Amino acid sequence: MDNHENKDNNKNPQNKQALLWFLLVVLITLAAVSVFSSMVTGVRNKEITYDEFWEMLTDGKVKAVEISSAQIKIEPKSSSDSYLPVTYYTGYLYDEDLLPMLKEQGVSYNGEIPDSRSTIFEIILIYGIPILLAVIMFNLVMRKISKSGGGMMGVGKSTAKVYVQKETGVTFRDVAGQDEAKESLQEVVDFLHNPGKYMQIGAKLPKGCLLVGPPGTGKTLLAKAVAGEAKVPFYSLAGSDFVEMFVGVGASRVRDLFKEAQKNAPCIIFIDEIDAIGKSRDSRYGGNDEREQTLNQLLSEMDGFDTSKGLLILAATNRPEILDKALLRPGRFDRRVIVDKPDLKGRLEVLKVHSKDVLMDDSVDLEAIAMATSGAVGSDLANMINEAAILAVKNGRKYVNQSDLFESVEVVIAGKEKKDRVLSKKEKQTVAYHEVGHALVTALLKDAEPVQKITIVPRTMGSLGYVMQVPEEEKFLMSKDELMARLVTLFGGRAAEELVFDTVTTGASNDIEQATNIARAMVTRYGMSDKFGLMALESVESQYLDARSVLNCGEETAAQIDNEVMRILKECYARAKSLLEDNRRVMDQIAEFLYEKETITGKQFMDIFNRIKNGEADVCDADVQLQEP
Repeated sequence: MDNHENKDNNKNPQNKQALLWFLLVVLITLAAVSVFSSMVTGVRNKEITYDEFWEMLTDGKVKAVEISSAQIKIEPKSSSDSYLPVTYYTGYLYDEDLLPMLKEQGVSYNGEIPDSRSTIFEIILIYGIPILLAVIMFNLVMRKISKSGGGMMGVGKSTAKVYVQKETGVTFRDVAGQDEAKESLQEVVDFLHNPGKYMQIGAKLPKGCLLVGPPGTGKTLLAKAVAGEAKVPFYSLAGSDFVEMFVGVGASRVRDLFKEAQKNAPCIIFIDEIDAIGKSRDSRYGGNDEREQTLNQLLSEMDGFDTSKGLLILAATNRPEILDKALLRPGRFDRRVIVDKPDLKGRLEVLKVHSKDVLMDDSVDLEAIAMATSGAVGSDLANMINEAAILAVKNGRKYVNQSDLFESVEVVIAGKEKKDRVLSKKEKQTVAYHEVGHALVTALLKDAEPVQKITIVPRTMGSLGYVMQVPEEEKFLMSKDELMARLVTLFGGRAAEELVFDTVTTGASNDIEQATNIARAMVTRYGMSDKFGLMALESVESQYLDARSVLNCGEETAAQIDNEVMRILKECYARAKSLLEDNRRVMDQIAEFLYEKETITGKQFMDIFNRIKNGEADVCDADVQLQEP
């Protein structure tokens, strides 16, 4: 695919080509003016002083002169060694001795009679003809460039890259975890291949399909898979390719694209990031004349083509809420295909697709990795597999094992270990108690997710330690009890710091931020507050990007929301502190063990917790029992 794109770009660099032709025409024009000037004059003129002229005259070197009111033209008896004859001229001075001397030397002389027709003819011949030829040549060149590159300097020509059949090297087999999206697109591909069976019943090919989903979920990959499956010309370009600084260029490119596509129908047009030109035309999101003209032209073209010819438009965006309503109506984009984050089964399929060319150890359990990566998108999972392969090579292994995969998950989520960062004894103790506080609260609560790993090794993304939790099963709904358990778990670290050291640190900033967001959502969106009941107080914008929340209430209600969120957070913090106070001995011994080991697994944590809780062993005995990794 990359080679084809480079070839396409090198074949049609309109701007550079036009500039080179322009410079060439200018040089040719200058050369032609020089040549025509020499042809007209046939000689070279050289200015001399009157004294030099008189000296030539007295020496008998002058053959003829022509006297005008401004100058005297001198033709010598013998030319110079140049291949062109040389004549001389000097300024006219009134001299009574000149004519007698000319007669004495036998020099032919006469006066010049001005001829305006001759002067005009010379100007036309010397300057007019070369310039006219240059203009004709430049127009011919630009017309040729216009046919291949479009418009003056190529700015009005569509820059779509064309893929035919399987040039992308991607098919539906390479797309995993998006079965519903593949099914919707497979139908339109089948329609292009076998239109008869659909038209027989009266079905029409959808004009457009809009791929909507978060970044990294595979929208562009799906479009490339359509190109690989369709076996028809596939025009691929981004929304920003239409927009230029010149008003009207984008509309011209849209016209050119559809004109070219209709010539090659059946075919598919794919516009990536269509929100670059498809934003709503109201004043809320701002606008400019160039983008709106481009959008208007796109709407017009989508209404104008006949689907029976097999022309389909695919578009991708992660901001559907800002698209113009006229663009989204049936008859333009008839289908909205959701390409969402994959579930557990989808993540497992994605991991299998990306690991098929990676040498894996027999002990690798991809299902465990899929369970540990809840919320990850396809690009995240592909990156994790690649990081695991790099880590295996770094450690001198020829196969990727399970530890490489879990380490790669941590690298993508929290960054690499910062081995050069050395914490003081007090800071290391604080971090150990903080992380054990999280883990211990998790073990004590019924609705919390189990612990997979605890570490106090600093990471490059800023964390000094963390607790990795992995759910036992995939969940799509969370109860109020589970959300409250999550809040208590988040406050376990801060509660442990205050309980042990009688002070608090900045290490809980991210925990507090997450807890505040959860509590606010419970109050404003989930209807889990006794004070406000089932009233929706917030709406979500940019659902597929940052999911930013916007309050839909007055200032007085907003203040009451803050008070309610504060009450929930205080209640959860008090519960976390109470749980840790009741289990202080367990927390102290696990924190001591973590301080020494720096990293322990969830299984080790639960074994130590159960032993100490049941009074079977203290931490030293547990240390002996759990030396193996």
